[in-house]
Parts: sequence; C-alpha cells; structure tokens
Amino acid sequence: MFARTSALVFLPQCGQVRNMATLKDITIRLKSIKNIQKITKSMKMVAAAKYARAERQLKPARVYGNGAVALYEKAEIHAPEGVANKHLLIGVSSDRGLCGAVHSNVAKAIKAKIATLTGEGKEVMVVNVGDKLRNILQRTHGNYLLLSCKEVGRKPPTFTDASIVATELLNMGYEFDQGAVIYNRFRSVISYKTDEKPIFSIDTVANSENMGIYDDIDADVLRNYQEFALVNIIYFGLKESTTSEQSARMTAMDSASKNASEMIDKLTLTFNRTRQAVITKELIEIISGAAAL
Repeated sequence: MFARTSALVFLPQCGQVRNMATLKDITIRLKSIKNIQKITKSMKMVAAAKYARAERQLKPARVYGNGAVALYEKAEIHAPEGVANKHLLIGVSSDRGLCGAVHSNVAKAIKAKIATLTGEGKEVMVVNVGDKLRNILQRTHGNYLLLSCKEVGRKPPTFTDASIVATELLNMGYEFDQGAVIYNRFRSVISYKTDEKPIFSIDTVANSENMGIYDDIDADVLRNYQEFALVNIIYFGLKESTTSEQSARMTAMDSASKNASEMIDKLTLTFNRTRQAVITKELIEIISGAAAL
C-alpha cells in the first residue's frame, strides 16, 4: 500500500515540474517576440517618415540626373569600340541593413558587369558608396575596389555628399574611358529596379563624332561640365537609392511585424493548451488520489 501511494505521489510531481518548465519557456519566448515586435513596429514608423521625406526630395533630384545625361543622349556619345578599355563602375548603396535585397541587388549587377567586361579583356575598377556594398564585394571582388565611401544612409544625402565622392574620385587621378553609376531606381512603395546611368571621360566626350553639332566648346568648359555631370549623376543615384532603401525597409519591417503577430498567436495558443493540460492533469491526480483513499 505504501509503495503504491509513493508512486502516485512521486510521478505526478515530475510531470508537473516538466509542464511548468515548458510554460516558463513559452512565456519567455512570448516576451522576447513581443519585444522584437515593438522594435520592428518602431522601425517601420521611422522608415515610413524617412520614406515620405525621401520621396518628396526625389522628384527635383531626378532633374539633375536626367539633365546630366541629356547631352550624352542627344549627341549619342559612346566610346569607340576597341578603344574603351578602362571602365569605372560606381555602386550606390548605404551603411544600413534590414531593407531586403537592396544592397545585394546592386552588388549582383556590379558582379555581372565585371564578369562581362573582364571577359572582353577590359580593365574594370569599382567605386562603392556605402559600407554594405563594400562588405559584399570585398569577399569575392576586393581586387576591383578603387575607392570606398562610408557614412552613407545615416542622414538624407545632399549634393555636398555627392560632391565629396566625385572630388575624391577625381583627385585619385584614375583615368577611365567610360563607366556607369549603378543604383536602385525607385518605382513604387513596394517596387524598385536596379538601373544604371552612363558616365564618360572628358576625352571620350571631346572626341565624339556627334559633338560637332554644338559650337566649339572650350576645354575648360567641357571639363567643368563633365565634373558637374558626374556629381549630378551620383547625387541622382543617392536619392533614388535612398528612397528605394527606405521603402524596402518599411515593407520589410511591416512583414516582420506581421510575422511576429502570427508567432505570438501560435505561442499563445500553445501556452493556453499546455496550461489547460496541466490543470486537467492536476484534477485527475486529485480525483485519483481521493478514489485511492
């Protein structure tokens, strides 16, 4: 009789401790997910405010980019085949993450261009604007990096920021024939596309056949225009990429908040079921103990 009573008392205690541990684990996990959800909701609100400001500033910034390449398009400027052996790629991203595939898409486009150009025997160098892009390219294409720019994305980009990047590039003295600024072009709040704008050296523009449609252009004027056009295109790329980044981050944080809500609902249901199982088991033990007496 004593042995049977010991068994009745001992076994339920182990089960109760095990269930209590499970309930405690679920409670801790629920608390953790709720805290994460608060963070993602806050980040979504911040991203939404930054996105609204970036979208307002994007429209006037597009005038800079489109105006800068207008001369290239109207004069049909392009580097002669077999002569343009040096290419410069300027990739625009930022220093901040949690924005989907914004940075990796630019890196993917740059890697594809490098593979194509090097396959044709061309020399390629890369200027990356943003630490995230540098981290991606450094692992596999570090030997192509010419210049890396940090402190991008913490504040809305300005024309001064673009001027600093262009000045650093020009001061390095790297001579290239043609190239491209690769960035994420904003399309809508849920959509963006990796795009590029062409850039050319002063010699390439000056020696273009179609430049004859314009009056004689002084060399200093052409040099100033080329430098100003480079700054404009970089500024345009920064504004487009910033708007795309903020919209992508807002979308990503919204998805993360919804996923957290789903996990909270599932864990709450699991918690209630586990707690109900513990209560039911305790009632059965009480009834069984009373019946044994």
